[in-house]
Amino acid sequence: MSIIAMTPDSAGEQHAAGPGRGDSGEVSEQDAPRSLVLVGLMGAGKSSVGRRLAQAIGFDFVDADTEIEKAAGATIPEIFAEHGEAAFRDGERKVIARLLGQKRIVLATGGGAYMNPETRRRIAASGISIWLKADLDVLVRRCARRGHRPLLQNGDIRGTLARLMEERYPVYAEADITVISSDVPHEEVVDEILRHLPETYRALAEKAGHQS
Repeated sequence: MSIIAMTPDSAGEQHAAGPGRGDSGEVSEQDAPRSLVLVGLMGAGKSSVGRRLAQAIGFDFVDADTEIEKAAGATIPEIFAEHGEAAFRDGERKVIARLLGQKRIVLATGGGAYMNPETRRRIAASGISIWLKADLDVLVRRCARRGHRPLLQNGDIRGTLARLMEERYPVYAEADITVISSDVPHEEVVDEILRHLPETYRALAEKAGHQS
């Protein structure tokens, strides 16, 4: 988890001018730093890390897949089975657009969400994107423990994940921040993210009592 990469217009350069510490060195309640949006393949740890990151900085955590299921009144596997992937992606796009209207959230997105150009534009306009990047062996181990994912129902978890990595990693690389997600405690990933966010977020973590 020691490898961190940032795009040329990095989160620190692109967003640090936003609300943050005042002259007193404290973060006030009216400060409204951008929401944080976690992207990456299934098994990268977006939900687990996202919950801890939100707690660390005092934001609300929102899982896009959960919100999609609430909106549809059906589980994601049921949506795929009954309506197909295209219908799911359209609903996903609309739900994420709505969620990005909220302030001060950590949003965990589904693996395919960031592939949509409109969604990428919306995330760039209102949040800081963070790619949790995991290698193939890590993803296979994690996904093998959870067999409900619609895209992994063909019986070839490794082959499917390898294909998705080839398709999606070049697009995920457009995210503001890239953090390697390996088999370490989630708290370590959170600390690594905080180290590469603008100072405003570290101040929020300090205010919330987060111990790195």
